Amino acid sequence: MSALVDEKSLQLRVAEIIISELKLQDITADTFDPALDLVDEIGIDSMDLATIVLVLQDEYGIKIDEDDYIKLRTVALIAGYIQERLQAIA
Repeated sequence: MSALVDEKSLQLRVAEIIISELKLQDITADTFDPALDLVDEIGIDSMDLATIVLVLQDEYGIKIDEDDYIKLRTVALIAGYIQERLQAIA
């Protein structure tokens, strides 16, 4: 995956992964609010997040430290984190 991924595309892909992995209905990546708190507003737990992280790591070829999971509360924060990791390995 290229390190030059624009933020909007990255947010949309992260939203698609979350929707798919959590089997969310009646929402699309385009309507998913990137600022929505995944823990407080959607109710994802640590197992859900771990599953999402595994998919993201595979898709983007990055390592997401378990200590950083707490920072990954919104699509926007996850996309920013991935962007930082991609730039670090570029």
